[in-house]
Amino acid sequence: MSEGNQSRVTEFILAGFTGLHPEYFGLVSAVLFSVYLMTVIGNVTVFILFATNRCLHKPTYCIILNLTACDLLFSTTTLPKIISKYWFQMGTISFDTCFVQMYLVHYLGSVNSFVLFLMAFDRYLAICHPLRYALILKLSTVVILSVTAWIVAIFFPLMMVVRAYPLPYCASNIIHHCYCDHIGVTVLACTDRGPYAFPAFVGAMITLLVPLAFIVFSYCSILIAVSKIANKKNCMKSMSTCSTQLIIISLYYLPRCFVYLASNVGITFSVDIRILIIVLYSLVPPMVNPLIYCFRAKDMRMCLFKQFHRRKQPANNQVLTISN
Repeated sequence: MSEGNQSRVTEFILAGFTGLHPEYFGLVSAVLFSVYLMTVIGNVTVFILFATNRCLHKPTYCIILNLTACDLLFSTTTLPKIISKYWFQMGTISFDTCFVQMYLVHYLGSVNSFVLFLMAFDRYLAICHPLRYALILKLSTVVILSVTAWIVAIFFPLMMVVRAYPLPYCASNIIHHCYCDHIGVTVLACTDRGPYAFPAFVGAMITLLVPLAFIVFSYCSILIAVSKIANKKNCMKSMSTCSTQLIIISLYYLPRCFVYLASNVGITFSVDIRILIIVLYSLVPPMVNPLIYCFRAKDMRMCLFKQFHRRKQPANNQVLTISN
């Protein structure tokens, strides 16, 4: 097709699960809506607990608060559009909105990676250098590091979107995904995407693998430090303090590493299976993380129980007053 005859795409269509029969659209939209509702309730609960309990104003919970904000924003960026596709058959997304969504998806993914790096750093200092922990990782220091993570994460996704936006999109406008991401959109360009894809790939690997390298180092150091503790009770207590964060980090990194390795050793998936795996590792952790915080983190668990106890007390007092 000559360049003069090319007509620029003005909107995209999110294909979602291409093999899904229309009779299951209502069920899928209900499941996705339930996931989004539970994600919002869980993460907003964490915000409320942090705001109403000064005992949670500690470096560890400040880092968790950043992850909570990131999870809530990511789900809000991606889920409403795909829910509307299956619920109201509104799968189209405007050209500019798609690129805004692409930027937010990769930006929030980068922030998530940096925040997990901070979580690992927090546990590394707490267990390997406990006497220096309070000196190095003050609440003010965590705030500065958190703000830095949100700022530094801006640049790689911005570079990706700025380079992808002007490409000539003149062929198919169907994105085989549940949301706009760099690969899903740029494969639709009527040009060689190699010069644009490689810098984006390098940026993504730096964003993911540099924090992951430190996370692996920190937890190996923690395991070595814990193995030297003679007292079994203290050993188990030390491992328990980092188990919550280790679960969250595993939920984020393990599926991503699996998909990346599988694609590089020749293991192929159908489009729908690939999308399902990506959706699971993108959208399930934001829903599950608040449950992990509230039931695995002792201070947060106690604050949650205290909130329920406060709500029960007025009701009990009211019953006593009426009976009197």
